[in-house]
Amino acid sequence: MTASEAPMKADIQTKMEVPLLDLNAQFRTIEDEVRAAIDGVLESQHFIMGPEVKALEGEIAAYSDAKFGVGVSSGTDALLVALMAAGVGPGDEVITTTYSFFATAGVVSRLGATPVFVDIDPATFNMDPEQAVDAINDRTRAIIPVHLYGRCAAMDPVIDAAMDRGILVLEDAAQAIGARDAAGRRAGSVGDMGAFSFFPSKNLGGFGDGGMVVTSDEALHEKLRILRVHGAKPKYYHHVVGGNFRLDALQAAILRVKLRHLDGWTEARRANADLYRELFAGAGLQDVVTLPTDVPGHIYNQFVIRVPRRDELAEHLSRSGVGSAVYYPVPFHLQGCFKELGYAEGDFPHAEKAAREVLAVPIYPELTREQQAYVVERIGEFYRS
Repeated sequence: MTASEAPMKADIQTKMEVPLLDLNAQFRTIEDEVRAAIDGVLESQHFIMGPEVKALEGEIAAYSDAKFGVGVSSGTDALLVALMAAGVGPGDEVITTTYSFFATAGVVSRLGATPVFVDIDPATFNMDPEQAVDAINDRTRAIIPVHLYGRCAAMDPVIDAAMDRGILVLEDAAQAIGARDAAGRRAGSVGDMGAFSFFPSKNLGGFGDGGMVVTSDEALHEKLRILRVHGAKPKYYHHVVGGNFRLDALQAAILRVKLRHLDGWTEARRANADLYRELFAGAGLQDVVTLPTDVPGHIYNQFVIRVPRRDELAEHLSRSGVGSAVYYPVPFHLQGCFKELGYAEGDFPHAEKAAREVLAVPIYPELTREQQAYVVERIGEFYRS
């Protein structure tokens, strides 16, 4: 320990509150901008769609290296309307990871199609691309890779196989806006479409639900725009059945403010990830705590560690004032609603092992060095005891 670190070591013996996410801390830095944006919408009295939504669509599309953006009501609806635009329905199969937030698989079943699950790469938590390619058959209509925790999934084997067979690739980038892969490509721009979530806990989060689909395919863009307004074009004339997937103008105005700060917040998250590595190494926990691997372009929607006695550690952290969360405790293939698909425990061992071991700890941009040191010290305290 250096002399400059000694006072910090002494300070963290006192209980400290470190939430998993502190949205108040973020809001305080942009409060005036956000209130001005909200006032602008209130003065316009244009609350559904309109100029704020159109502007956000252009800004998110450009930010994500795509030609078009279509704002929708949630990240789940972004996935749903994208599959609807692709014509996915009964008799079709959609290949995806067994380890993600439920919406990834739930939207497939909602359309009457069959989700086909594959295991993850244990180093990245993302879908194993080779297993995905091996799962393709004559009924495969789409593949949904998920960029989990803010790290881009390996896309090239999936893209190559899909292009050869005319299969749609929909990127679930709900946790990965702004992330880049090894080739420098933005999440959401590699496949046919990319789906984003603006749920408040996301790196770009609104003040409620919201989402967006990005694409560079003009025909898909037009289908998405029609489907989000009940399939009407023009109004009251319906040639297809869509849904009410519209994005509110208030959410769009707030997100436009936050988008201007997103790159700075991403750099802060990456800096916090680097500091965690330094602190965990200094605490001598490398034999018990497995840290997420880092690559350029990782935006750290979550900082997910692997640990033994995970649930006991989470309880210890909670008593110590430290927020943590398990993403995700039950893989899709073991969920009761998918029982009829015939999967069993042991089918996807890497996902099952991750579900038993992973724990997300605070990584938000406003986190202080003292707070991070406290988190690591409390984890070390648990294993030393």
